[in-house]
Amino acid sequence: MGYPANGASGNQSLKFLIYGRTGWIGGLLGTLCRAHSIPFHYGSGRLENRASLLKDIADINPTHVFNAAGVTGRPNVDWCESHKVDTIRTNVVGTLTLADVCRDNGLLLINYATGCIFEYDPYHPLGSGIGFKETDSPNFTGSFYSKTKAMVEDLLKNYDNVCTLRVRMPISSDLSNPRNFITKITRYEKVVDIPNSMTILDELLPISIEMAKRNLTGIWNFTNPGVVSHNEILEMYREYVDPNFTWSNFTLEEQAKVIVAPRSNNELDAAKLKNEFPELLSIKDSLIHYVFQPNRKLKA
Repeated sequence: MGYPANGASGNQSLKFLIYGRTGWIGGLLGTLCRAHSIPFHYGSGRLENRASLLKDIADINPTHVFNAAGVTGRPNVDWCESHKVDTIRTNVVGTLTLADVCRDNGLLLINYATGCIFEYDPYHPLGSGIGFKETDSPNFTGSFYSKTKAMVEDLLKNYDNVCTLRVRMPISSDLSNPRNFITKITRYEKVVDIPNSMTILDELLPISIEMAKRNLTGIWNFTNPGVVSHNEILEMYREYVDPNFTWSNFTLEEQAKVIVAPRSNNELDAAKLKNEFPELLSIKDSLIHYVFQPNRKLKA
């Protein structure tokens, strides 16, 4: 198919090709497609192997391609600091190859990227409510992971068939998933307490499917409006899930002693996404509605 102009809604029957079968977001996408009776297939090709991607497209003949594959590192992004070539191969070479193959075949690519390419600065101070916009250039390269993501985002601007979604600190209602930001911080010995933009997957992944249907392209801050801090989330966790839960805070300086690479902290301006999807909830309302109320173990 040829992707229509930005924002045009195609009437063709849908068939999605999804990369990232074994990943968290890729798995959730498949579950959503099944729930909404959208035909889909997981790609079997390696992102950096152009021939294998071409075979997937020829075999499946999709209407849209979704890229939820990528290297984030296990157990965290510190892994990327000592596996730089592996990180480049997937996050840069692989993503660019997929975008290029999709463009050659007239296919829209929904690319789940990251918003962890910014940090609070004098023009976007912590607590100011002034978030980074889609047009702002990344200012955080503290981790090699973020450096590769910023690099590929800049290059993808040249592809008119790509929709780049800046995901941040993803959260879902599945509090047993170790990739869930809430699950992570409830298991940490100590946490920092900094307001950040975050992505509630239960609300936003269905929106990403709708974005594909609308053939939207370009860069999008893919977070719920507003910010929430670590302590605010843990207070909700204590209120809704475990009344005996306790935690300790430490400073960024103390955190730096137990991690290899610095972490990104920022607020992204979600006005563009909110304008396209007016029903989008603020981060705190979305946390309560999609995450904590379904997991409520305490009486109101």
